Amino acid sequence: MKAVLISLWHYRHFILSSIKAEFSGRFARSKLGALWMILNPLAQATIFAVVLSEVLVTKIPDIDNKAAYAIYLMAGMAAWGLFAEIMTRCTTVFIDYSNTLKKIAFPRLCLPLIVGGSALINHLLLLAAIAVVFLFFGHLPTMAWLVLPVGMLLIVLFAFGLGIILGLLNVFSRDVGQVMGIVLQLWFWFTPVVYLMTNMPKRFIAVLNLNPMTALVKIYQNALLYGAMPGMADLLVPALISSGMFIFSFWIFRRASADLVDAL
Repeated sequence: MKAVLISLWHYRHFILSSIKAEFSGRFARSKLGALWMILNPLAQATIFAVVLSEVLVTKIPDIDNKAAYAIYLMAGMAAWGLFAEIMTRCTTVFIDYSNTLKKIAFPRLCLPLIVGGSALINHLLLLAAIAVVFLFFGHLPTMAWLVLPVGMLLIVLFAFGLGIILGLLNVFSRDVGQVMGIVLQLWFWFTPVVYLMTNMPKRFIAVLNLNPMTALVKIYQNALLYGAMPGMADLLVPALISSGMFIFSFWIFRRASADLVDAL
């Protein structure tokens, strides 16, 4: 693993320039350019806020704020969106860049890092847009928001590790990518993003707690809505699962990388 990390460090400029090129290509011939990276998530966040707080008037128990559910949902959607984008793109990244892998010699793990870096930038811009919407509701930042980088790191490690494993499997069996589209939809509804765990029947709560994303999404929701910092006990299991998945993906990649290009 150390040798892999060293090789990735040597190619850090390639990774950073590739992330920059990806954004440049995305907004080519656009007059507003990268400003769309702010406008799109801001529009998404605003629509959620207006519909949920003004139209549906959904409320959360023990919180006297009509925008509470909108804040809860946007926090959960932000956490889930980061996970889903990294995992989805990593699942197909080796196939998407198959021609590049065949023509240029570079550490193959650079590709997941490139798509992961791009997803992380999108996520940060979405959080900035959500913060602006929160201000309109009078929901001011608290010290608990400082825990977001921890939640972000755990989500990235988990999504990156799982995405690499699925990306390798997808090279050898293209059905994996198709199946994961369905699995992600089911996984989303087994994660408390649009509903409260307190509203679920008790027999389902144990199942939801087995979902690694439940604890990771909860970090965002507690910080952004309740202003609550997670305890060490709340972070221990997610940290072990995320770091374990990340390390395991390196081991799998080392065993499969020799046959990767041939399978493409």
